[in-house]
Amino acid sequence: MYTPSPSYRSLRIAGWIAAAGIAFCAAPVWAGTIEAAEFNSPTLQHSWTYNVYLPTGYDANSKLRYPVMYLLHGNDGARNDWPVKGNLLQTADQLIQTGQIPPAIIVMPDAGTTWYVDLKEKMETAFFNDLVPHVEGRYRTLKTRDGRVIGGLSMGGYGALRYVLKYPEKFQAAALLSPAIYNPEPPADSSARFVKVFAEPNTDGAYSRTVWQSYNYPVLWEQFLAKKVSVPMYINSGDDDEFMIESEATQLYSLLRKNKQPAELRIVNGKHEWPVWESTVGDALKYVFRTVRRPQADQ
Repeated sequence: MYTPSPSYRSLRIAGWIAAAGIAFCAAPVWAGTIEAAEFNSPTLQHSWTYNVYLPTGYDANSKLRYPVMYLLHGNDGARNDWPVKGNLLQTADQLIQTGQIPPAIIVMPDAGTTWYVDLKEKMETAFFNDLVPHVEGRYRTLKTRDGRVIGGLSMGGYGALRYVLKYPEKFQAAALLSPAIYNPEPPADSSARFVKVFAEPNTDGAYSRTVWQSYNYPVLWEQFLAKKVSVPMYINSGDDDEFMIESEATQLYSLLRKNKQPAELRIVNGKHEWPVWESTVGDALKYVFRTVRRPQADQ
């Protein structure tokens, strides 16, 4: 039996919701759980918090390993955005219950305003060197590419795209919800210009066009194609996105299609806001889990 170390703490989101005074009706027949957890990241040199969705039967089926999704939040967001604003618990439960996705583990890490790159903090390095090994050691996940997918919204979509283009051998599919993948530059009112991430070293954190372009997805494109690994991508945007991300989404989709990479594009009604992401995350989950391995017993 696994015994958490003192540095590892786990807390049911249900308890957090109860503390907040939010009431729910009786639990449905199919009811997964979301736990909030924490571990020490050697790369970041501090504790790192995340939420994890565990499907119904996870505790009882002690020999099963499950596919895993890493789901990244947006700029200045947090791990609780997905269950609280995005209705993730109910959506995942319903999709699993109806057989539209397999029972799966979904990990939602905190990342502040790092944009998932090694600039403000070494977040990219920490993701691959600390978070993924921690999750695969703590939870019964499938540990191969065909059991691992990734997704994110806005800043998280930027991070998810960067990771699959740089490391396509690690992910079976990706979901990019209103991805902040501005090419050639972020618009004047984008948070990418103000969070002191894309700045030259030893400056006051002022936005740098050169730094932005050196980390944005076009610089990874040829390297990605050279690996000849297909990563199906689900891409969407609201049609009234204030950052014109519908244009960015269409540009990326067209680039993928021209290079015979599998992709789906959805332009839906809405702005750069949670009603868009909450209403489409289920569609995204169905897409990315289409080709993953199903839960299987340890050999």
